Amino acid sequence: MPRFDKTKLPSRHVTVGPERAPHRSYYYAMGLTEEDIAKPFVGVVSCWNEAAPCNIALMRQAQAAKKGVKEEGGTPREFCTITVTDGIAMGHQGMKSSLVSRDVIADSCELTMRGHCYDAMVGIAGCDKSLPGLMMAMVRLNVPSVFMYGGSIMPGRHKNRDVTVLDVFEAVGQHAAGKMGDDELHELECHACPGAGACGGQFTANTMACVSEAIGLALPYSAGAPAEYTSRDEYALKSGAAVMKLLEKNIRPRDIVTRKALENAAVVVAASGGSTNGALHLPAIAHEAGITFDIFDVAEIFKKTPYLCDLKPGGQYVAKDMFEAGGVPMLLKTLLDGGYLHGDCLTVTGKTLAENLKDVVFDTKQKVIRPANNPITKTGGVVGLSGNLAPDGAIVKVAGLHHLQFTGPARVFDCEEDCFKAVNERQYKEGDVLVVRYEGPKGGPGMREMLSTTSAIYGQGMGEKVALITDGRFSGATRGFCVGHVGPEAAVGGPIGLLQDGDMITLDAAAGTLSVGLSDEELARRRAAWKPRDNGYSSGVLWKYVQTVGPARNGAVTHPGAAQESHVYADI
Repeated sequence: MPRFDKTKLPSRHVTVGPERAPHRSYYYAMGLTEEDIAKPFVGVVSCWNEAAPCNIALMRQAQAAKKGVKEEGGTPREFCTITVTDGIAMGHQGMKSSLVSRDVIADSCELTMRGHCYDAMVGIAGCDKSLPGLMMAMVRLNVPSVFMYGGSIMPGRHKNRDVTVLDVFEAVGQHAAGKMGDDELHELECHACPGAGACGGQFTANTMACVSEAIGLALPYSAGAPAEYTSRDEYALKSGAAVMKLLEKNIRPRDIVTRKALENAAVVVAASGGSTNGALHLPAIAHEAGITFDIFDVAEIFKKTPYLCDLKPGGQYVAKDMFEAGGVPMLLKTLLDGGYLHGDCLTVTGKTLAENLKDVVFDTKQKVIRPANNPITKTGGVVGLSGNLAPDGAIVKVAGLHHLQFTGPARVFDCEEDCFKAVNERQYKEGDVLVVRYEGPKGGPGMREMLSTTSAIYGQGMGEKVALITDGRFSGATRGFCVGHVGPEAAVGGPIGLLQDGDMITLDAAAGTLSVGLSDEELARRRAAWKPRDNGYSSGVLWKYVQTVGPARNGAVTHPGAAQESHVYADI
């Protein structure tokens, strides 16, 4: 009896029966045999492009994944989707494309899979938004799927120390402050990024790579090896083989991505000192499964989770170091033993998380990952906030911060460029709370990251001497007292849009509050006088995004989600 019943798979619509002779003729044209056409079709998608080093090793790994599919009785069909790489898009209007690209990636994968009736999916991603984008597509389509990270970049070396692209962003601030000359800035930029791979710190790409293992969509250890390691091709081969086993057993992403699995993922974001963007992407992935898991749910998990990983930007080490110290399984093992994870969650191995970790022994000699009973801090590296300035929540990364409270007068800017100009020209003072608004999902549009601005502040030595709040986002590389995702956003009349210079703002990451010293009556008076702003986009993809995008609290999603579905693609 054959392992796969083609008559029950989506690809039957393009391969089975006399009426599909025209369709099969196309496959013959590409060199497929009758035997190939009779097998399950597996979409192998990578986010390969030449935009940045994050993505240039992905096509190589896709070939290995295809080999794994073939060896286990499938017919791989390779395709690529877009990536907008944040390091290139940062600090200018291009960043408006970044978050939008996450949903376009998910949509484009859905369209490719639907249009060609593929039966399963292997997805290989490199840069920040491509990781959640592919995971969202997998959960949305609900065909058997395996995710794989393309790997991080090796650390650069400058003045006998490891450096990352963050050091270059912060050097721009040092240069502007007269603390670094042209020659040293040039030398640093030439050595910070030595080859292929995504940013090496615990920024958004590595955070979501850790999530992929914790949530169960990726094979153990696959998130860790740097892009240039040839061992990564072996993980790709195994990922291709694994998806065929899932297809055989009919194990689907929504069997894996449960409420418990999402909680596990949030634990790992907090324990690793991960990116604040985790609080945006986890609700979006949950949405694809029809599960309500908003920023407050994520923050509740963060609050109960110890911070364990000494990783940049708050710590010393990079992703390569974590991999060599035992990788994500080492972190998961101590969290599981400490009672912070649900061990009974199913994963793409066909086993539970606890079964995957059964033989992992925590290495007490390595210095990157602390044991759960001896954390860096007792609560997570990322904290949720709420208050009269953020009724729909906000998020701050506290990993590496020395102080968790800040009170100061507002200095209000209506776009990032104006704030960056003021910072670059040092037109601000110690104690200020810089407010960057109209940068939310609708207002931006696109919810830009602010790494250029926050890095310039840090480079000028003012990292914890001022605070910055925004309805936009921060890069996972951001450090300092920087609060993002403030909701409701200014563009829909949120309180951040009502602020004026001099309003006293209080941030308290210990208590989880973000407030402004204004009465409800004064806020109501200002709200009555507030008028919407024209964002300047009246056509194209950014206009289209504004029409459908929801609030950051729910993941800035652009469609009603699985809770409203009347059918699932996998069941066609």
